[in-house]
Amino acid sequence: MKYFLPICLFLSALPAVAQEAPAPAAPDAQPAPLNEAEALKWIQQLDDRQRNSGDYRTNIYMERKERNKNDVVFDATVFRRDADDKLMILFQAPKAEKGKGYLRVDKNLWMYDPTTGKWERRTEREKIGGTDSRRADFDESRLAEEYNIKYEGAEKLGSMWTQKMTLTLKKGVDAAYAKMVLWLSTSSGNTLKKQEFADSGKLMRTTYTPKWVKKFSPSKKGDVWTPKEIRIFDEVEKGNSTTILLKEQDLNSLPANLFTKAWLESQSR
Repeated sequence: MKYFLPICLFLSALPAVAQEAPAPAAPDAQPAPLNEAEALKWIQQLDDRQRNSGDYRTNIYMERKERNKNDVVFDATVFRRDADDKLMILFQAPKAEKGKGYLRVDKNLWMYDPTTGKWERRTEREKIGGTDSRRADFDESRLAEEYNIKYEGAEKLGSMWTQKMTLTLKKGVDAAYAKMVLWLSTSSGNTLKKQEFADSGKLMRTTYTPKWVKKFSPSKKGDVWTPKEIRIFDEVEKGNSTTILLKEQDLNSLPANLFTKAWLESQSR
């Protein structure tokens, strides 16, 4: 499809991403090391800048590639209400997925199948729509709350300097992966690369986020940063990948009754 750049162009495109964002450090300058408090502050800032005190809506296009299968393109809308941790994903295409949806309420993730009219509770490891994406790829960021942070040092990613950190899941927290490694741009503070690991230590996914968008939020009275493009590579089933484009971010208020099972069910009638 015309939406997707060849994978081989990805790393070469990263410097242009940094130039679009505020630049506390030049992308070609080796950054100073961080202490423990500074590393935590980086993650807290990453969480805060992706949150909106009000509502959030974006249209998403996902292209799923699987070995020996035809590519599948999905069209969906993501709704969020960060003030009370609510999330909804509603599929419009392909036809077989139309009306299917996910609803996160009270830390529970539910999936609705319009063909059966039934709701099923899903785990954090649920593949959204059968793609390589997970709930956390669309939800607000809670890394500082859910993970312990260990600073690993400065490292180059392509031609750009990054701050590398390892995050391990805090006791009692439910998340898709027990550990992740992040490479944060020294010029923008945004995540450029992420690797996620199972409890066993096995690498499960590698994610690149080459493009981010910044939009002013009237309710937050500040800027909200969200990924504009996400590329996810399955490290278990080699050759499988999902590319996500997030379009038309809207930070205006959503209907009060939207985050309910009844509202989602009504969209397929």
